[in-house]
Amino acid sequence: MSYNRFEAPVGCVIFDCDGTLVDSEKLSHKALVETFATFGVVISLQESLDHFEGGKLSDVLQSTCERSGAHIPIDQLEPRFRDLCHQYFEAELQPVKGIETLIKALNQQGIDTCVASNGPVEKMEHALALTKLLPYFQHRLFSAFDTNSWKPAPDLLHYAAMNMACPTEQCIFIDDTNKGIQAGINAHMRTVHFNANPNVRTTDHPLVTRAFSIEDLIALLC
Repeated sequence: MSYNRFEAPVGCVIFDCDGTLVDSEKLSHKALVETFATFGVVISLQESLDHFEGGKLSDVLQSTCERSGAHIPIDQLEPRFRDLCHQYFEAELQPVKGIETLIKALNQQGIDTCVASNGPVEKMEHALALTKLLPYFQHRLFSAFDTNSWKPAPDLLHYAAMNMACPTEQCIFIDDTNKGIQAGINAHMRTVHFNANPNVRTTDHPLVTRAFSIEDLIALLC
């Protein structure tokens, strides 16, 4: 079967959280810029956006240190960043426009949905509660902290599929970053790169399909 043909059976759609379900990416980058500013390191918002590819938070912080020449312990940066994200989310976080329409359409078709994120479950719960999406995913939030393995490794996606009792070949994974997309490829799972920015490259692979909008996703999946 051609794995990017979406007419093939779909039992479960696995969503990334940040940037896929909730419109959090600019808020997270504002938090990153302010985190480093706390320690006297100046990073522009555009620089942060330009270099972000997803992944484990400690790796993102470490790579930012390396680019800026900063020598700040990660165990000082990470709690500051998480506190700032919490504050920005409380004040400004919104769902990705149209995502609830897609989730409802999948539910009406009897297709299961869940979330697989590199972030901790508490962060997912907070973001989804603020955007009123949490009821769609109660008890179906899977974190890389559960598996001690972060995207682009495939373990988190395999863990999510196992907990959803859905074979990998009947799952579709949706993520907005190339590290997430690589996780889908590594998990041998049909994968959608959902990112509206036409300047963001997409990994070229038979498992991967690009979607620029909710309308694209609905056309693919519903």
